[in-house]
Amino acid sequence: MDLPAGSPGGSAGRYLSLYTGESPLIPARAFMLAPTDPRFRLPGGLHLLSVAGKCLHGPAFGRYVLALRRALTAALDPARIGVLHLQHLTFGATPALIRALPAHPRIALVHGTDLICARTHRDQMQILRETARAADAIVVPTAAMADLLLKLAPIDRRKITHIPWGIPDHLLTAPPARPPRSPTSHLRLLYAGRLTAETGAAHLVSLAAIPGVELSVATPQTQFQALAPLLQRTGMRIRYLGWLRRPQLWRSFTEHDVLVKPALAPETMGLVTLEAQACGLPVLYQPVPGLTETLAGSGMATDFTRTAPLARDIERLRTAPGLLTALRQAGYANAARYPLSATAHALDELGRQLT
Repeated sequence: MDLPAGSPGGSAGRYLSLYTGESPLIPARAFMLAPTDPRFRLPGGLHLLSVAGKCLHGPAFGRYVLALRRALTAALDPARIGVLHLQHLTFGATPALIRALPAHPRIALVHGTDLICARTHRDQMQILRETARAADAIVVPTAAMADLLLKLAPIDRRKITHIPWGIPDHLLTAPPARPPRSPTSHLRLLYAGRLTAETGAAHLVSLAAIPGVELSVATPQTQFQALAPLLQRTGMRIRYLGWLRRPQLWRSFTEHDVLVKPALAPETMGLVTLEAQACGLPVLYQPVPGLTETLAGSGMATDFTRTAPLARDIERLRTAPGLLTALRQAGYANAARYPLSATAHALDELGRQLT
């Protein structure tokens, strides 16, 4: 995965949980780029590549892939590798790994960022289509993701396997404790994720017109700063939490009443919603493909694009006796369906079939 080690985000966290640690769920040679933060504690089994020049398009992208391929070729013994787990259909690590180990079977894992990036960068669209053709199996976490992939890469649907992304088992068995809730008339809302058009960032402003809510935001700093002028014009007060690493994010779930998910585009799976549910945080969400499949009625669907119904649903959450408790229990049950160990077992079994 050509991200610097220590990068926040769901895909990076899932990657480390699957392939690294003292007893990895999937024994592997896992690689990331050298961390930008020298204080980052390297997990066991993670190997670093000191390759500069990460980019997405143009001649520089070709040079970056070549540098990654050379670094991987020097680090890997092909005789000790059984199958390639390509963490994306796009970006630089995927073509570099295929070229470094051209004879090995390949499992490609699809993320929403792959499809978004392919739509906006011609070079990445080419990489996505080449990878989809070259992969022996393509893993999608939801049926919606399979449909979106097939619109961009016309391949045989029989190559696609549905394996939901999981959340760490310890989050299901021993979630962080929720502190006692001090009496208040306000509903503490949390938004966690990137602030983009696809994630419905602009519709967070709709919350400014709704009384009785407090909003916290965990997002990259540059994206929060870009949205800040719009928020200031509304007079809305927002608590900025930073772009949190997974353990920090899990703790923040226990300090809020509801996770808001105003996504307007189809979601890969909505991993953060499952993590929130595992930590006892109910989810208020826009019912888009992928997210409706993941939550399966365990959260509350609403329309973030229309202030009136959104305000009614938030008022229900704030005042209806027992509603938050019922959603919390439904969320626990739903999250329990997605242990990461089950994801690892399914990926491992798929690899055995290919080898």
